[in-house]
Formats: sequence, C-alpha cells, structure tokens
Amino acid sequence: MSFADLLAEDRRLVILRCLDGADYHVLNEQVLQTALAHLGHQVGRDVLRADLSWLEAHLLVKTEVVADGALWLAHLRNAGEEVARGRSHPGIKRPAAD
Repeated sequence: MSFADLLAEDRRLVILRCLDGADYHVLNEQVLQTALAHLGHQVGRDVLRADLSWLEAHLLVKTEVVADGALWLAHLRNAGEEVARGRSHPGIKRPAAD
C-alpha cells in the first residue's frame, strides 16, 4: 500500500468521525476542510470532494449540492456511523481503540 493510500484511508476516517460528532450528522465541505486541516490533512476542495464521492459510492455518506453547485453538504448514513465507531471497511483506516 502506498503512502498516498494510507493518507486517503485516514482522511476518510476523519471525515466520518467529524460527521459522527456533528449536529444532525451533517457538515458542509468548508467545515470539513477546516476540520481536516486541524487534524493533519491540509487538502484542497477537489481532494475533499473526491473523498466524499468515494464515501458516497460506498453508501457511507450522502452528498447534497447546494448554492447552485457552489457548496456540498455531507450527510452521514447509518453504515458510515458504524464505520466511524469501529466497524472495518476496505479503504478506510480502522479507528484506534479509545
């Protein structure tokens, strides 16, 4: 596994955990980008949107495009909540035990 793959797996876990901790399990991409930066993943919007699309393809989040396409919202699905809390899923880093 490449270093880029390891980073992507960790970013996806961070996204799920941020959504799990958010009110109503919903965050916009700007808030997610800020949270990722605070947690060691300084990424552009294109990388974040690619991660959100990957998570959506795996039925872990649902994305919603608002503001005439200028902003994405991410909604955590039940399966994403389970992964954020420790269930393993290929392509996502398994959380460390608390």
